[in-house]
Amino acid sequence: MPHTAAPLPVRLYGVAANLLERLAYRRVSENLSRQGIPANRLPERQGHATSPRPHGELLWFHAASVGESLSVLRLIEHLGQSHPDLSFLITSGTATSAQIVGKRLPPRTTHQFAPLDSRRVVTRFLDHWRPSAAVFVESELWPQMLRLTHAASVPLALVNARISDRSARNWKRFPRTARHLMDHFRLIHCQDDRTAHHLRDLGLAQAEPGLNLKSVAGPLPFDRDELHRMQSLIAGRPVWLAASTHPGEDEVVLNAHRAMTGGDADALLILVPRHPERAHDIERLIAEHRFEGARRSTGMTITGQTRVYLADTLGEMGLWYALSPLTCVCGSFSDVGGHNPFEPAHAGSAVLHGPRYANFAEAYAQMQAENACIEVADADDLSAKLTTYLDDPAALDALRDRTRAFAASQAGVLEDFAATLSNALGLR
Repeated sequence: MPHTAAPLPVRLYGVAANLLERLAYRRVSENLSRQGIPANRLPERQGHATSPRPHGELLWFHAASVGESLSVLRLIEHLGQSHPDLSFLITSGTATSAQIVGKRLPPRTTHQFAPLDSRRVVTRFLDHWRPSAAVFVESELWPQMLRLTHAASVPLALVNARISDRSARNWKRFPRTARHLMDHFRLIHCQDDRTAHHLRDLGLAQAEPGLNLKSVAGPLPFDRDELHRMQSLIAGRPVWLAASTHPGEDEVVLNAHRAMTGGDADALLILVPRHPERAHDIERLIAEHRFEGARRSTGMTITGQTRVYLADTLGEMGLWYALSPLTCVCGSFSDVGGHNPFEPAHAGSAVLHGPRYANFAEAYAQMQAENACIEVADADDLSAKLTTYLDDPAALDALRDRTRAFAASQAGVLEDFAATLSNALGLR
């Protein structure tokens, strides 16, 4: 159990967070307002609930943003089936997560914005919701939220934990602080062996590797009418997707597309930036590469002359995965360390990726062992692989079948994990 006296960094953090609460609220509320969140939901960040607490036991899940929130929805669905009297609360901090998760909430589940990490706000939040147990997702660890929830005798678990080598080095500079915060958890479920090793090095014996919850999240939702409309616009053209590009990667995929379209001028690239606010710069790059482009957020549509479609909207990744038989998962040509390959795999889109994927090293190792993904080194290699598979429908179909089989094979372990989590938290 955590030390009685908090280490000095934790105490100093608490003082600063309490003093800066009003400034922090002003900043986050302005940001949420700019992104279309109604004014009546902004006080949730101050711990003011906008929904009533359901009767009976309530399991609280806290996640940072979209990916973390979506990763636990299947788990919540499963727990809801095995615990019919249990209700769920999921909190997150971003507008995008609220908008996307709000459309996919499982039965008996409520979404709220996460409370700011000040004593007054967290106490107000806990007084209203009175969770029976709490589950924190990945690396979303707020010291006062953890300490006050634990002080309220709420059992805590950390799931899908992931710590990079760099973060681990930082943690190891303050091992007492790390142990103090992490010892609040009865169960620490790690999404890879690397994270479990780092946490055990810190003295956290309860850290255990297990499944990556993103592997069982299932396909992302999409508008089927819009899919059919887009398919009619493309009308059988070769199409591929560059998903979640970062600065420096747009040039890689555009150069690959340029080299490939030398042999097939009809091919269409759907380019989805990780951060849509970069769309103006990417639009300029598309023009510099002498492509006819169209930008989704401005209402432009795909024509027979469109060679690059800039999909700079939020919440539509499920549509692009469903539309594209071949996806290059980006973040893997830069220091970002790769993005989630399970999403395209669940959608049946074959997966290509770059050489820098430390964030999902074990997932890609498993996929590579089953010939369910293809690694490419650079733009030239990407162009060659695109040409190979888009020119050979039978080879592409075989790769897609292996990718689907890999995704389906992940689902069998969810039931065991749900039982482990329930036991650790004392859920009836």
